[in-house]
Amino acid sequence: MIDTHCHLDVAEFDPDRDAVLARARAAGLEGIVVPGIAAAGFAGLLDLCERHADLYPALGLHPVYLAEHSPDDLATLEQLVAERPPVAIGEIGLDFFVEDADRDGQQRLLEAQLAVARDAGLPVLLHVRKAHDEVLSMLRRLRFPHGGTAHAFNGSRQQADRYLDLGFKLGFGGVCTYERAKRIRRLAAELPLTALVLETDAPDLPPVAHQGGRNSPEYLSEVVAALAALREEDAATIAARTTANARVLLGLGAAA
Repeated sequence: MIDTHCHLDVAEFDPDRDAVLARARAAGLEGIVVPGIAAAGFAGLLDLCERHADLYPALGLHPVYLAEHSPDDLATLEQLVAERPPVAIGEIGLDFFVEDADRDGQQRLLEAQLAVARDAGLPVLLHVRKAHDEVLSMLRRLRFPHGGTAHAFNGSRQQADRYLDLGFKLGFGGVCTYERAKRIRRLAAELPLTALVLETDAPDLPPVAHQGGRNSPEYLSEVVAALAALREEDAATIAARTTANARVLLGLGAAA
């Protein structure tokens, strides 16, 4: 399995990061993509991934922290992409769920980062809440060519199909283990397996068995089990297909 979205670099994992990684590998993970959220964390994230062949860095400026990003952060992002290339630009996007969201500022930041990704030939890891139509419109207008993932996808089937038409995969994680998440579970059952990639978003969005606790990449097998039950398909097939999807999309190559 590949976890396409796991914030393994954040402070919540400082006490036991190596142990978490060991358990994740024992649980069958052969790769973890670690997205950036702010320029202050880029160097540490890259250093972490350089120490482990099965950790893959992504760099991006998260829309929720728009007020904390400085004008120099985009230049820092561009410089690091050139000097220490990540596998994707992310976590980037639009979040209109947050109170008093600066929609114009978020859109300017997203467009600038899509330009960085386009120029570098990289896919993107998209964070989108209450803004799928706006993101899809921007992707179409810019003719963004490299695809990526719609992380923690929570849109409609129509929006899902539009992402797929643009070369994106849809990220499914712990939310699909909750029976109350009816729309997401229905999408997880109905979409073609070629559309899906796995993720945890650890330390956030834990599966139902770990509700209220810290999420961890080792729980990815619980997401696979939920998908297998929803789709009435073999768990091994789902793990293999989603791994292949992630490797092709993000250019990860063969297993380390």
